[in-house]
Amino acid sequence: EVQLVESGGGLVQPGGSLRLSCAASGLPFGAYSMSWLRQAPGKGLEWASTISTSGRSTYYADAVKGRFTISRDNAKKMIYLQLNSLKIEDTATYFCSTGDQYSALTQEPGIFRGQGTQVTVSS
Repeated sequence: EVQLVESGGGLVQPGGSLRLSCAASGLPFGAYSMSWLRQAPGKGLEWASTISTSGRSTYYADAVKGRFTISRDNAKKMIYLQLNSLKIEDTATYFCSTGDQYSALTQEPGIFRGQGTQVTVSS
């Protein structure tokens, strides 16, 4: 059974930082590009970032570029999202997913997504 389990969310003040983690199991992790998606309260699902299978290529939505950093450890079957300079508008549930920007958002057949971790940015 494929499992993606996110952790690391919480309450943080504007300007603060968090590090999200996603532990994968039950799949050939190194064969998948991996992505982070997020969904703000009352809004649709939004793509945030993607990392290639090797980790050498990374991609970011304009809204998070320069503030968020995606990384992966294939040996540990983990991906991470470092969130810096957080803004109130970053408040959302963050999901990790297999696939790239398009396939992760549309959850094409064969795409797996975790249950999410809540990030709340508030003073």
